[in-house]
Amino acid sequence: AKKKKKKSLSLGEIRSRLWESQMTYFCASFKVLQDELNRKILDSLLDFTRKCSSARQHSDWASQMRANEIPTAALVLGVNVPDHDITFQSLSELLHQSVTPHVASVEAKECGALKHLMKRVLERLMDTVVDDDEEETEHTSTQLHKRVNCSLSALCDWYITKTKKGFKANSSGLLEQQPPVVIIFKDLEAFNPRVLQDFILICSRYIERLPLMFIFGIATSPSTIQRMLPHSVSSLLCIELFQSLSCTQHLATVIDQLILTPQFPFKLNAKVMQVLLSIFLYHDFSVRNFIKGLQLALLEHFHSQPLSVLCCKKKEAVLNVMQLSHRDLERIRQLPSFKRYVEKQESQEQVNLMTDDCHLKETCRKMIKGLHKYHKNYYPILKCLHTLTSALPRYPLGKQIRELHLTCLEKNVWENEDYQSAMKLLNIPIILCDFLSFVLFLTAVVSEMAPSVEDSITSPIKNLQKKTDLFQLQKTLLEMNETRRSKKLSPFEILRNEALEFIDSLVKSHLSPPESQTLHEVCYYSSSATVRRHLNATPRTSIQAALSSPYYYLQNENLKTEDGTVSNAAPDICIAYKLHLECGRLINLYDWLEAYATVVSAADGNDPDSDGYGKVDEVKHARFIRSVSELEFLGFIKSTKQKTDHVARLTWGGC
Repeated sequence: AKKKKKKSLSLGEIRSRLWESQMTYFCASFKVLQDELNRKILDSLLDFTRKCSSARQHSDWASQMRANEIPTAALVLGVNVPDHDITFQSLSELLHQSVTPHVASVEAKECGALKHLMKRVLERLMDTVVDDDEEETEHTSTQLHKRVNCSLSALCDWYITKTKKGFKANSSGLLEQQPPVVIIFKDLEAFNPRVLQDFILICSRYIERLPLMFIFGIATSPSTIQRMLPHSVSSLLCIELFQSLSCTQHLATVIDQLILTPQFPFKLNAKVMQVLLSIFLYHDFSVRNFIKGLQLALLEHFHSQPLSVLCCKKKEAVLNVMQLSHRDLERIRQLPSFKRYVEKQESQEQVNLMTDDCHLKETCRKMIKGLHKYHKNYYPILKCLHTLTSALPRYPLGKQIRELHLTCLEKNVWENEDYQSAMKLLNIPIILCDFLSFVLFLTAVVSEMAPSVEDSITSPIKNLQKKTDLFQLQKTLLEMNETRRSKKLSPFEILRNEALEFIDSLVKSHLSPPESQTLHEVCYYSSSATVRRHLNATPRTSIQAALSSPYYYLQNENLKTEDGTVSNAAPDICIAYKLHLECGRLINLYDWLEAYATVVSAADGNDPDSDGYGKVDEVKHARFIRSVSELEFLGFIKSTKQKTDHVARLTWGGC
């Protein structure tokens, strides 16, 4: 029964299940990788909180820390602000599980004033409603038993009540355990400095009664603390610095383990990969947004490519080939890579491939196996080449593996000049940018060598001991190169040349671009324009398109016009926008109003020959003022003092 149910699934349902399974696998893999990357910094923070909590509970705590000093962890996370939420969420969960149940996270946007900050902290720690207005509490006397005052005194009373039931006092009178109260400031730079200063001053007065602990989330640099807090306030904090993994290292790990692997069948072509990397490097440095872009590409691929039913594991893809309908096989015949393959075959084979569906299915099975074999060999050779060339001077093939991967996706990497220069550099026995350091090192080594070993070294190297001038050194190295060509190669040079030739043969065999593989379209997503349109939104362009062509959005037949014109039945803002395009840098409001009234009168169906045609009444005047205010809000115009009753135009052409 189960086998029949599987056979009854349509290819569309199979595609949907494949997308869902790959998305689930990808999200789960990313979460595991994220936890591994954050584990070191999170473990360090947990150790810090435990250390501070345990130090407070011992008798020598006062000697280690002043009574009004608050333990503070300065967590530098980098400018990739969208990724910070994941880190703070994991940190809060770990603190709850292993250190303390009393954790509160606050953001600057909800703490504009001191009372708002105090209220958010108390509400999230005490899980209750907090009053910040005394008058309000008088009118809601019936709910007083559910509310508490907005003060740290109330928090102290609540903490004592919470902890005294679960802990016993030892002989010295101290509590055996007092879980700290951790307050996390997610975006320290965005907080009002005055609010932060007042809050710290108030907290310092309660540190003996309340084991407070702060965690500052910093996006820029630790000097932010000194810039925001004067010495009188910062001296109340016992600050320890924690540095998270940089976003570029984070991205490199994500690409290495989630993209450069044959385990994930979905792939990106060079253009789509370049779009995602450009958004990361030039916009937000957010690995989280990079992953969202990858998920978008995965969704678009399975939605727009019917043959994505073959974008799965090899065994499953081979089975899906046999379920392809005649229509799907015709789609395969239309693929550019398949057409190139057919052109290289003999005439009879071409006929069979284009007419015989069964023969085509068998051929596609072989092609799918070949595509998976290509991926299985591609990534190890890519990583091997990167390891070999990443330390070369000036990084001819890139410092990061993503740069080499992009080069391999675009064209034959061995035809690249940078590849040729990398091979030449690898053929040099010793590569050092600082020639003088090389000479000094070599002189020390040669002086310690045995005479038999010295005789095996070519004579130009012996001469290097006498020359330390940079020009003479370069000249001598050139002479060494010439003499090496004319002399018999040493065993080391023979072995090195054989190794480089072997690596070169591997590169030429396995690092060809994916476009060279038949049926690569089933796995590779190539619509970079779609990804750019969704991820790199241009709101002003969309607004201008809506104002110029309202029919496109409203789908009202009365708004259909010729290109470049706007119907007089269009919304008021569209009419005002079209009229403002005909003006210069400064727009006379009265002339603009009269032109608007004329167009609107035509839309109302008034007789052009009547006396009231085009006259401005109160309703038209009010509608015009609203349209101008909306255009000003959208940034198309602004008020100016250069001329009375004029506004300045801010956009030109397609800008």
